Amino acid sequence: MPRRLGVLLLAALLSLLLGGVASAETDYTQSITQLDAGRAQISFTPVTPAAYVDVHYLVNGTGQQNVRMTNNSGTWQHTVSSLSSGTTLEYWFTYEKNGPQYDSPHYTYTQGSGTTSVAAPVFSPGGGTFATAQTVTLSVATAGAQIRYTVDGSTPTASSPLYSAPLSIAKTTTVKAIGVKSGLADSAVVTATYTIGLASATCPAQPDVPNFGSNVRIFDPSMSSASIQSQLDADFNALKDTQTAQFSNGRVAHLFKPGTYSVHDNVGYYTSVAGLGQNPGDVTINGDVTVDAFNASDAGNATQNFWRSAENLAINPSSGSDRWAVAQAAPFRRIDVRGGLQLYPASYGWASGGYVADTRVSGQAASVSQQQWYTRDSSLGSWSGGVWNMVFSGTTGAPPTTFPNPPETTLATTPVSRDVPYLYLDGSGKYRVFLPSLRTNASGPSWANGSTPGTSLPMSQFYVVKPGDTAASINNALASGCDLFFTPGVYHLNQTLNVTRANTVVLGIGYPTLVPDNGVDAMHVSDVDGVRLKGLLFDAGTVNSAALLTVGTQGSGTSHAGNPVSIQDVFFRIGGQLAGKATTSLVVNSNDTIIDHIWAWRADHGNAGTVGWTVNTADTGLLVNGANVIATGLFVEHYQKYEVVWNGQNGRTIFFQNEMPYDVPNQASWNSGVNGYAAYKVAPGVTSHEAWGLGSYCFFNTNPSVNAYHAFEVPNTAGVRFHSLATVSLNYQGTITHIINDTGAVTPSGTTPSNLVSYP
Repeated sequence: MPRRLGVLLLAALLSLLLGGVASAETDYTQSITQLDAGRAQISFTPVTPAAYVDVHYLVNGTGQQNVRMTNNSGTWQHTVSSLSSGTTLEYWFTYEKNGPQYDSPHYTYTQGSGTTSVAAPVFSPGGGTFATAQTVTLSVATAGAQIRYTVDGSTPTASSPLYSAPLSIAKTTTVKAIGVKSGLADSAVVTATYTIGLASATCPAQPDVPNFGSNVRIFDPSMSSASIQSQLDADFNALKDTQTAQFSNGRVAHLFKPGTYSVHDNVGYYTSVAGLGQNPGDVTINGDVTVDAFNASDAGNATQNFWRSAENLAINPSSGSDRWAVAQAAPFRRIDVRGGLQLYPASYGWASGGYVADTRVSGQAASVSQQQWYTRDSSLGSWSGGVWNMVFSGTTGAPPTTFPNPPETTLATTPVSRDVPYLYLDGSGKYRVFLPSLRTNASGPSWANGSTPGTSLPMSQFYVVKPGDTAASINNALASGCDLFFTPGVYHLNQTLNVTRANTVVLGIGYPTLVPDNGVDAMHVSDVDGVRLKGLLFDAGTVNSAALLTVGTQGSGTSHAGNPVSIQDVFFRIGGQLAGKATTSLVVNSNDTIIDHIWAWRADHGNAGTVGWTVNTADTGLLVNGANVIATGLFVEHYQKYEVVWNGQNGRTIFFQNEMPYDVPNQASWNSGVNGYAAYKVAPGVTSHEAWGLGSYCFFNTNPSVNAYHAFEVPNTAGVRFHSLATVSLNYQGTITHIINDTGAVTPSGTTPSNLVSYP
């Protein structure tokens, strides 16, 4: 956005470390699979887990490409596109093994030659935690192929046991399998771990009135307004400034017990404000909960008002309207605004939000200078405003669809939604976490007719994570059957957090920040029902992680439609605070997952030395392999390749906001067979996908001659449908030639959008 003008970005050509000692092929298995007429997938499975694997390849002997592969459950993969029958690939690998780096021999492959690989086996059920023994079925899509498997942790080969009947798994076991067939290359190795006997583990009793630590403020109506205001002001003054607080370690939560308060809470960075009632009306603020263009360094704009939230209370605004002038990662949820809601700064400067859900505004909600906004399952007195992309689903009082003039898109209902878990006090003064029920075709707030439907859990089932906890202590709590309640803080992880139990709740307040160290992934969630993740910030460490968060097992056919995983108010950052690196931020393998409000951001500004083309490296923000996944409120910015890759069938997205990377050094370093990379790519084999209200913007200020051929790349088939698309060249720094595929006009000068009502 123009918000980052003046930020010095480091730009250099991407370089890969080549060379090393020769490898032994006993170190790994490799294969290449023809996915369709134009694509082939290269796979590399090391015997010893590798910190990284690079593939180098030539197409018909020219144009060498060097690519960091994507780690999918131990198998590193990369898909080569734009091939034709007879195209020859020469490829080889560079990989890490216990520290040193090795080079493989060169291999060759001819597209369409029949030298393809067997499809990867599929497990049913997928790996996870189960109370009792499981019967596991393996299948493979390649006709006539066999499945070879192991249960001792070793890598299967063509001489491993032959799968002929379902496997009975009576104890914790890791199953690895490959598909084999004469004349074809073996499939990639697929792995699933079945943890037996812990699903019913009882969390050791935790306090029902826990110590939430020094970063959580708990206010009571018996306290004087002056004393509460003093604490609110002190926290705001410490966390308000764009220059000093934006990339600081400060984290805080303001929690209000049921009652009425006459205060004004200005909300700074990394601050969560929440009521502790079961319903919004249980806590009333006679005053304001405000975000504005607070600092001179913002020049009257609100485009850097990230990472702050308000939730679960009622506001009687002092001036008739509450102001929530925010950018990304700043949700406004479960709030009863008894008046108007101003989503723009008092200065009328730029703002780049934003997200509202499960909220009632009795007066007018006005966006004015907001560039884009998404409102879900809410009720508005009325709506005013629209710059580029305003989207509503399940919101009464929303304007009708008039895109692009004005640029408003409205769905009468939200197809699938589930409101966030939240902390509250019960009638006996004990803390509990409420779990709202799944909604289909929802309209209006979940609490509009009284209490939100759902169930609740006592805090005695939650391990309260506080600064000083380690990955080991957190994993021990998970293995013991506990849910997790993260308090505000920064948590460095030297091992992956493993969420394996169905229906686990991981809930954070005050932007708890998970930093993976030494190249580990931050969190893995097994392919199980009902896991709820809410209120977390994943911040990439300085050694590359393959993925920050992975949900489910790739290739699993298990349906979770009745009790899906939900990922809500979960944010990802590459660079800015640290010189972070992560190939992919979020990988979603579980079918039916709900992605509800994420911001995946490769930083375009930050602390000195943390931002640059070869500094904070990141390929992709969101990779979806699961079927029937829905994203409501999807924000993904500045990644270096395809920013969203959607491989699963029947995907849906309602609202997408994107900026392409600012710091592309030149066209040669940013090319996918056409100029640049699409911001949102639906894989060629997908036959059903639908999306509404999508905007992608370019600002190639490092080299304004850079061009993106298109912002959206999708199969040209009747089942893939897009509605209300916009592209913008910010201050005409570079261009986007088409909106989607070969359709749509080039971005005009200035900040005028190029619009497309529907595709195809």
